[in-house]
Amino acid sequence: MQPIIEFKDVSFTYPNAETPALNHLNLTINAGDWVAIIGHNGSGKSTFAKLINYLLVPNAGSITVDGVPVDEEHMYTVRDLVGMVFQNPDNQFVGATVADDVAFGLENRQVPRDKMVKIVPEALKRVQMDQFADREPARLSGGQKQRVAMASVLAIEPKILILDEATSMLDPKGRREMIQLVRDLKQEMGDALTVLSITHDIDEAASADQVVILNDGEINDVDTPEVIFSNADRLKELGLAVPFAEQLKEKLTARGVKVPDTYQTTEGMVDWIWQLHSKM
Repeated sequence: MQPIIEFKDVSFTYPNAETPALNHLNLTINAGDWVAIIGHNGSGKSTFAKLINYLLVPNAGSITVDGVPVDEEHMYTVRDLVGMVFQNPDNQFVGATVADDVAFGLENRQVPRDKMVKIVPEALKRVQMDQFADREPARLSGGQKQRVAMASVLAIEPKILILDEATSMLDPKGRREMIQLVRDLKQEMGDALTVLSITHDIDEAASADQVVILNDGEINDVDTPEVIFSNADRLKELGLAVPFAEQLKEKLTARGVKVPDTYQTTEGMVDWIWQLHSKM
């Protein structure tokens, strides 16, 4: 696979901080992958995301996006390649209506109006928000706001979509819908879209192709969700949440029930329990 994001010996320290937020980080992300970045608070996750599109500048090392150096000279090229959806969608809204907000990024890029009037409704339709085009963003629910933020990003056709804690302020239903939306987009766009999830949400991370554990600014591990989330003890040591399915397996094991020795999603454990029940 073709690398689309490369960190080479990257370090970053915030002003007046005693320790670096990221310390000699080396990481390659391939085009078309969905990669989840997890870690305890202060592990460097959001710093990692903001370095990618030059919101922050590394103190050392180099970053490339789709072969383009992430530096002041290439800043706007990189930002056309990378779209970010942040934790609080209210911080991203600038338009009086949903359609105005989606059009804002296109206007900044001087997209002709005849093209813009086609792109905006198409972007809203992709996130199932086309019927809300004339609605004021402030009158939307949290999940709807994040969908509009997603549409604003998709309108500029980035190669990389970064979700920086984008589900953390949503209720469980909103989180599930947001994760499903990303799954649908990945299925639709395939290798044309690379997704980075900066998240505490285990269900979101479990949807990814790979999981990167950041711990105190350094990479602790990179592996598939099945491998990462099957080791509950290590997750606890790193201050991370243990998936519900793994918690359930632990409780069942304590009661003498033989459980699957491979990682299971919550849905997978439900299916397994039904099969077990049918044999009783």
